[in-house]
Amino acid sequence: MPCRLGAIGAIVLVLAGGFAYTGGWIGPQRLSTRAIVDQFQRNDGLHAGYRRNHAKGVCVAGYFDSNGAAAQVSSAGVFAPGRTPVTGRFALPGGNPLAPDGSVPIRSLALMFTQADGQQWRTGMNSVPRFPVHTPEQFYQLLQASQPDPATHKPDPARLKAFAAGAPALAAFQGWIQAHPPSSSFANAAYYSVNAFYLVDAGGKRQAVRWAVQPELPYAPVSAAERGQASFLAADLMQRLQAGPLRWRLVLTLGAPGDVTDDATQVWPDDRPQIDAGTLVLERATAQDDGPCRDVNFDPTVLPVGIATSADPLLAARSAAYAVSYQRRTREEATAAREPKAIQ
Repeated sequence: MPCRLGAIGAIVLVLAGGFAYTGGWIGPQRLSTRAIVDQFQRNDGLHAGYRRNHAKGVCVAGYFDSNGAAAQVSSAGVFAPGRTPVTGRFALPGGNPLAPDGSVPIRSLALMFTQADGQQWRTGMNSVPRFPVHTPEQFYQLLQASQPDPATHKPDPARLKAFAAGAPALAAFQGWIQAHPPSSSFANAAYYSVNAFYLVDAGGKRQAVRWAVQPELPYAPVSAAERGQASFLAADLMQRLQAGPLRWRLVLTLGAPGDVTDDATQVWPDDRPQIDAGTLVLERATAQDDGPCRDVNFDPTVLPVGIATSADPLLAARSAAYAVSYQRRTREEATAAREPKAIQ
């Protein structure tokens, strides 16, 4: 049981990468978004000026080279043949910007595609294709169960066990994590949309979709030596990009009638048709403190015409919590900028 409960604790860090609700309320119990973000801060501590989720990260920039294959199912300009500029961010789940890279088994990638007409597609992806909880309420309960005890600085095993007993989707999530050791690099991991969306063609026809970016580099698991380094992932990424661009294939998986689109704990069958939509090319990386991703809110509901949200309740929750996190960190940055500086 200790290993299983430890994995549950890691789940909280995984999910920290994807939540929010701007100022309103979530669900029939009227759970506020601010309550969720406050709980993040209780779990990870307050790190002023940083994202409440995925606090540790690095900015990247490049482009998406569309081959035009997805234009048959979506009118979005990003899928027309040609290049679309991309700003992105690799990150680790969790609210601690100083967390060791080996502390979580998940890598995350957020991207912002900016079309020629100014419309944007923003997406936040994880290196695991499913979530362990279905609703924002369940996620909040998981956060509460995982709050560190002041005496031990670790979650209470009894609270975690009680939560796991009422969360049947946890087992499948944990099984995937155990069968897929974390990658040795940001560059050799695949990243998944997790949530379902819809592609919309010029005639208004809707097609359920999930997407992923598949790396050109072969997957390799993280080594024991790498686990012992506090920040090996960003250093490795910088070194690789100095040698040349990194590439991923953007793969769209098309849902069939009856496939669930409002539950991120359920994955679709492996035999669903796929479209290779083109190549994501990342050319450079910069520190997040002053890089191009610093001021971007990677809200997954910011979509161009031709892509639409599903009814998955986690999408609205992610959008809102990202907004609260963005408001807090930018306010903290503004306050710090106004404070008088000591004379050196």
